[in-house]
Amino acid sequence: MPPKAKAPSKTSLKRPAYHRILLKLSGESLQGPQGFGIDGETIYEIAKELRDVHKLGVQIAIMVGGGNIFRGARQKSFEIDRATGDYMGMLATVLNALALQDALEKVGVHTRVQSAIEMHQVCEPFIRRRATRHLEKGRVVIFAAGTGNPYFSTDTAAALRAMEIKADVILKATRVDGIYSADPEKDSDAKFFAEITYRDVLHQNLKVMDSTAISLCMDNGMPIKIFNMHKAGNIRRAVLGERVGSTVMPAEQKTF
Repeated sequence: MPPKAKAPSKTSLKRPAYHRILLKLSGESLQGPQGFGIDGETIYEIAKELRDVHKLGVQIAIMVGGGNIFRGARQKSFEIDRATGDYMGMLATVLNALALQDALEKVGVHTRVQSAIEMHQVCEPFIRRRATRHLEKGRVVIFAAGTGNPYFSTDTAAALRAMEIKADVILKATRVDGIYSADPEKDSDAKFFAEITYRDVLHQNLKVMDSTAISLCMDNGMPIKIFNMHKAGNIRRAVLGERVGSTVMPAEQKTF
């Protein structure tokens, strides 16, 4: 008799909790153990995890930061105009977007990079309807250059793009397990919040996303999930609706 086929695991039977997501990836998440630039092994691990999520039928948009290369607002011993520094940071995000695109394409995921600063030889300009169409065709869309304006962070750009493409949720990948009352890497007594409202984030000045991004999400009811990027499988767990990290939501949706 032929061997019995293995029954599908409970995980494989789960359906994604979200149809369309916007993943906010910081530049630091690409630098790996070297502490700067782009680490090849790290970016390919991220690409493979995104491929697994893509296979679930989830439409994926990504907003990348540029802090692993240049931070316009935080340069020590380097006096530079804030607007100029921010534009330099935006260009750094394009480098990261192209690196991530290459890694995704090499693991079999079709992608498009759209930049808020036009550079036709390198990537597409951001056009909302075109971005939505790419997502509908199963392509991963990587947003670069923030909003295209200085004085706006990539957190705010992520919130803005999430509204424009009608994403179901913003997933923000960080290096800690979620939202805490203080920096858990410095304060061992920091309280963890599994769920928290937008207003509490603003009132307690918690460093989740900047206040402009939180306010934009609050005004439009966009949920935000914060989780540890360095734990393998966390993107998939978040997409499947498993309890991972922290969730920022309206007060009426809070369960405890």
